[in-house]
Amino acid sequence: MTWFQSLSAAGFAATAISFGPGRMGFGLFVPEFRSEFAMSTSAVGFVSSLGFTGFFLGLLIAQALLIRRGPEAPVLSGLIAATAGMGIITFAPNLFVLALGVFLAASSAGFAWTPFNDAVHRKVFDVDRPTALSEISTGTSVGVVAAGAAALIMVLTGLSWRVCWAFFAIASAVVLIVNWAVLRKIDKDTTSMPRGAWRDLLRIAALPLFAIAFAYGTTSAIYISFAADHMLNRGGVRGLPTGATPAMVFMVYGLFGLAGLTTGRVKRAIGLPWLLRLVMLAGALSVALPAVLPGSWVGLTASAGLQGVHVMMTSAVLAFWSERLFPRLPSLSFTAALLATAAGSVLGPAFAGVAAEAFGVQTMFLGAAVLPTALALALRNRHVRERAVMV
Repeated sequence: MTWFQSLSAAGFAATAISFGPGRMGFGLFVPEFRSEFAMSTSAVGFVSSLGFTGFFLGLLIAQALLIRRGPEAPVLSGLIAATAGMGIITFAPNLFVLALGVFLAASSAGFAWTPFNDAVHRKVFDVDRPTALSEISTGTSVGVVAAGAAALIMVLTGLSWRVCWAFFAIASAVVLIVNWAVLRKIDKDTTSMPRGAWRDLLRIAALPLFAIAFAYGTTSAIYISFAADHMLNRGGVRGLPTGATPAMVFMVYGLFGLAGLTTGRVKRAIGLPWLLRLVMLAGALSVALPAVLPGSWVGLTASAGLQGVHVMMTSAVLAFWSERLFPRLPSLSFTAALLATAAGSVLGPAFAGVAAEAFGVQTMFLGAAVLPTALALALRNRHVRERAVMV
């Protein structure tokens, strides 16, 4: 098996687990957690923010481990955290233990993605790198669809939500073994990181990148945390068992997210500034629709589909845009962009939960649409730089 094949397969599996049930699973099972642990809307927001705090910290630790130990250490650390977190959620007796499990499971997303950029850059031929990285990122969409399918089976068969999380934990353990077998053969990069590299990323030309990343993180985290639960509370959609609504939301989300594979072609066709405007407007519309059309198939499909497109296309943009701006620091610059995403993901659900209890859930969703809409309207072509920043 070639490095292209083995790294693509290992990375696909790692992102499927860490970004599927690891990062999205809490939002998918919010109705069950509400019932089991008597969670208020603000509690949902704070536990979700705690999970995204794990994601934020995972990104920082992963970068340090990558520099010191190579890609094996951060990826395996993330998958150990995912396996442990999902196991803790499975047996959680109270809200505190549940929150701990969510924190660990969500942190895996911070560990498990960026190290593959380093491994692919060093082990895969240049002509095959875009394909390998695309296949690795596709694991996110497939993982979300699989998690949604597990939740749908739970509703249709009457299985406990704990059985689903036990399955996620077992799958994570298998993925851990696969990644150990592949990544143990890859040493760390012997090229030293330039001194002051983090400081070199703080350039005016990079501010639009970080602003887009922050808005994306805020919007997507609010959607993940509250949208499916709100649609369920409004009675679901006609012809679908009410309890299956969250599962359907996340399955549509994941399927439409496969559009992320076309990001490069769309960018070449319309240019990066227009692509950025469109993905921001897609995110804004996706969080507004649950407030406007919460109980219809049109609302569910359009909302979840647009959110899937928003998440996967924006993720792809952050990956190649950060590399274009900082070609000497491709892994570090992508990590910095994801840290901005994680910051939005931490703040968004916490404030949204408080706002929902103070002003109502519908008002909260409409308010969440303001940030990406404002960025889309304010963005000018001159703000979007694609040539390298001197470092």
